[in-house]
Amino acid sequence: MKERCLETYSLVCHPDTPANTVTEIEVSVERTISGLWLRFHAELVLERVVLPSPAGATRADGLWTTTCFEAFLRPDGGSRYMELNFSPSSQWAAYDFTGYREGMAPAELQTAPTIGEDASDGHFALEADIVPLPARVGSKVQLALSAVIEETDGTKSYWALAHPPGKPDFHAEACFAATLAATPAA
Repeated sequence: MKERCLETYSLVCHPDTPANTVTEIEVSVERTISGLWLRFHAELVLERVVLPSPAGATRADGLWTTTCFEAFLRPDGGSRYMELNFSPSSQWAAYDFTGYREGMAPAELQTAPTIGEDASDGHFALEADIVPLPARVGSKVQLALSAVIEETDGTKSYWALAHPPGKPDFHAEACFAATLAATPAA
């Protein structure tokens, strides 16, 4: 039996956007033969977080304006990258960029990501399964993971693997702080 290649990363809150209710966000990532699986797990006070209402697994823009979880995938050594957004509503978005915030266009996925969640008073977790992962992503990928958490009092905190100086910017080079291994052999 082949071992799972599961990596877990801790996100850090941007120093200019402290959270009132979120204490930790971890992301588990697995590159599978057919795609990519992500699990964002936040320790928080659930009743104090804005969670968009269920809307079905549809593509939607502007998900990052409220609680949203994101992954950015850049083929190793390239300037092109893909942005994936996942909402607790089950809505999702995918964009291709030709370079840093340039050439943004909707990314075509063969199938919509499968999004699930679980929650309790003290945590919220969102899982996203992207199958298949587009071939243009490549075998070795630089990875940025991030989250926007909106609280019921209007506070928004911005979480990422790393942050560049200045305001939060999930597209910045500093955010691509992990490497996603090549697709495992069958």
